[in-house]
Amino acid sequence: MASPAFNPVDAEWLAHRLVEGTDAVRFAHVPRGAHAAMAFLTDAEFAAHFGAMPPQVDVPAAPLLAQFGEAPLGLLFHSAFCGSTLLTRALAEPGVAMGLSEPVILNDVVGMRIRGAPPAAVARAADLALRLLARPFAPGEGVVVKPSNLLNPFAELLLALAPDARALFLYAPLETFLVSVVRKGLPCRLWVRELLAGYLGAGIVQPLGISPEDVFRQSDLQVAATGWLAQHRLFAALARKVGPARLRTVTSEQLTGDPVRVIGAAAAHYGLAIGPAAIERIAAGPAFTRHSKSGAAFTPAQRRDEYAAARTAHADEIDMVLNWAAQVAQQVGIAMDAPSPLLQAA
Repeated sequence: MASPAFNPVDAEWLAHRLVEGTDAVRFAHVPRGAHAAMAFLTDAEFAAHFGAMPPQVDVPAAPLLAQFGEAPLGLLFHSAFCGSTLLTRALAEPGVAMGLSEPVILNDVVGMRIRGAPPAAVARAADLALRLLARPFAPGEGVVVKPSNLLNPFAELLLALAPDARALFLYAPLETFLVSVVRKGLPCRLWVRELLAGYLGAGIVQPLGISPEDVFRQSDLQVAATGWLAQHRLFAALARKVGPARLRTVTSEQLTGDPVRVIGAAAAHYGLAIGPAAIERIAAGPAFTRHSKSGAAFTPAQRRDEYAAARTAHADEIDMVLNWAAQVAQQVGIAMDAPSPLLQAA
């Protein structure tokens, strides 16, 4: 089948990567329908879904910056292991909005910063990425972008670059987060260390009074809790700074326990007109009855059973880390419940 002609206005041409050496953006053609079959917008997912990389084209950055201005979009920041992929899919309602799950072009912005690019260059790259990701898939539609956890230290920058953007911070309560880490085994224990290494470099761990040397002496679950506390402190401060009109917070338990209410409140916060009947249909649909990563059937009861088994098997380790994290949080003034809740008390 012939490759579709590149059109920068067509959002099916995903802004996929920054090509720093030539100051260009690499677009990949990813049809709207393909998004639902992929957990993340990565090369590995593309290859698995399409059987090969989709058509790609490199376009100079300067004319793209001139062509596309700021556009409203929703940003879904998250703590990991909290249903962020699920909520992104739930809000991807044709005629209303499209959800973009962890586009790699935003990770490339982080990579630029790690490699020592000047702040102005990093901001320019982030600005371009947001403008391109905000392109609607159909007239009148919105876009909800879920960045990876790597972008959390950049949340304030992204909101400053997109002044009309509204954001959510979706998080798993610490105990649930720790249970997820032990459930996923050694690869996840390594991943939380890798994530915290990035957070140390971004400067969001030091306010906890925890140094890189301290982290070296921490257990895996302490490292996971340190990363969780750093994110919580960051988004609590940001929520107070930008106010509830721009940033609200919601928990994974609220999402899975009351999906109708959360979807409706999230849509309203993002300015998306999803009607009550559509929200009921979405909450009863495959997004909430299948595993967000594997696509296999997965009920809330199965999730509760798996969590309960992991919690019991690792009870001593989890309890010790929860007690330690509570002490750290108290010392530095972090509330375990984030401010500006999306769902107001009944």
